[in-house]
Amino acid sequence: MKLSKLLKSIEVVEDFEKKDIEVKGIAYDSRKVEPGYLFICIKGYKTDGHNYIFQAIENGAIGIIVEEIDSKYNIPQYKVKDSRKALSGLSAAFYNNPSKDIKTIGITGTNGKTSTSFMVNSILEKHGLKTGLIGTVMIKYNNYSSPSILTTPESLDLQRLLNDMRREKVSYITMEVSSSALELNRVDNIDYDIVSLNNISREHIDLHGSFEEYFKIKSSLIKNMKSDGWAILNLDCPYSASLIDKTKANVLTYGIKNKGILSIKNLDLSTGRGKFILSLNKKLKIGETIYNPQSFKIELSVPGLHSVYNSLVAIAIGLLSEIPINTIQSGINSFKGVERRFQFIYDSDFKIIDDHFANVGNINTTMETLSLMKYNDFHLVYAIRGSRGVITNRENAETIAKWLKRLGKNEIIVTKSLSHTTNKDKVLDEEVMAFTEVMDREKIKFYLYDELHPAIEHVQSLASKGDIVLLAGCQGMDYGAKIILENIYKLRPNLNKEKLFKPLTNRVAGIA
Repeated sequence: MKLSKLLKSIEVVEDFEKKDIEVKGIAYDSRKVEPGYLFICIKGYKTDGHNYIFQAIENGAIGIIVEEIDSKYNIPQYKVKDSRKALSGLSAAFYNNPSKDIKTIGITGTNGKTSTSFMVNSILEKHGLKTGLIGTVMIKYNNYSSPSILTTPESLDLQRLLNDMRREKVSYITMEVSSSALELNRVDNIDYDIVSLNNISREHIDLHGSFEEYFKIKSSLIKNMKSDGWAILNLDCPYSASLIDKTKANVLTYGIKNKGILSIKNLDLSTGRGKFILSLNKKLKIGETIYNPQSFKIELSVPGLHSVYNSLVAIAIGLLSEIPINTIQSGINSFKGVERRFQFIYDSDFKIIDDHFANVGNINTTMETLSLMKYNDFHLVYAIRGSRGVITNRENAETIAKWLKRLGKNEIIVTKSLSHTTNKDKVLDEEVMAFTEVMDREKIKFYLYDELHPAIEHVQSLASKGDIVLLAGCQGMDYGAKIILENIYKLRPNLNKEKLFKPLTNRVAGIA
């Protein structure tokens, strides 16, 4: 592609040694530059691409996008105000805007993005559609799957991926949209057809500076939606509900406590797995398809009140995709869950549930579900969330303490999981202190372990018939399921090994 054509997608404020040359590729990492490539200098949190211009030229770069021109390099340079924004525009232009040719669904929110995306994908696949999935756990389309590095890839990687999916005749893409992706312009040039803001709770405060800024970033997905698209909003979340009249898009609302276009009745969570009657309260005309007001039964195969909320979004997307109701029902029922999202990994004499417990909102929904279940006793082992800041860990601790008291418990097993986390997820001393100070203040006894194995062994020793064991925490608890199932097998070698370890099949985290 000619550079002059490519540059029409961005605003250039100044140029140096201007030339119209053929661009064979784009890179923001100098190590990935090849002869004929355009190199975009990104100012990141830890490094600055401007420091690697020489390396990029050595590798064959024929032009540079910069925020500051450096005249000592005799190479075409094009100055922009924001190189990340430029990267997004250039990437979309280079790959000829693939999202315009594919039905693209964007799902954001503090909690539930991953599970909702997988639910949606299950419905779409049940309808026989060729689908793509981009999110926290994996990237998947046709026969290709790969573990994810970022929830939402960098804009260049994302556009390349969408182009690959277009080439493979994928017709629907469901993608998680993180707050970082929105703030760092990764999705600026994605042409969404349907978007959803599932919920908002306090998360990433240390990253974004304040909750207000976090909400502003999250809500931009809804506010910037095109007029002929759809925005799905949760009436039970005041932040999501507040955006009803702040978008040009068509709006489909849902709620459990508050009646939207979609609502439910006769909710049964006695087994953990939700059953309910879903009501469509308004006539919907989507393309050539008309859905009249009606009610129909939904049975989930995955546990949790949060799964009920996630299913409402997935059902809404199914309707907006003109999928028959019986197919939606079947697709929802056939969805067996996503790893570490209130996942039943053992359900015999006692139950073991594995949950990522990421933030206040997630903790609340998980514990509320537990409160609705039947069990003899409940035991919690929690991996402190490392490198997420004091505020996040204090708020998590306060929420956990509140629920422990509500459920009649006054103790918790805690681990730093030192040997099972990478440097970016290491638990800092101040994070441990923030957590333990709350437990001391609330008079909750805690057993603190440096490592994951002894913490798992401790909680396992407490489990009796009819009890629930909750493995809770993000990266620090990734290996918890594998450890506890291996322990069970050592104690009970007569168990069916294949059946016991089946929950770990195709698992991405915590199996190496």
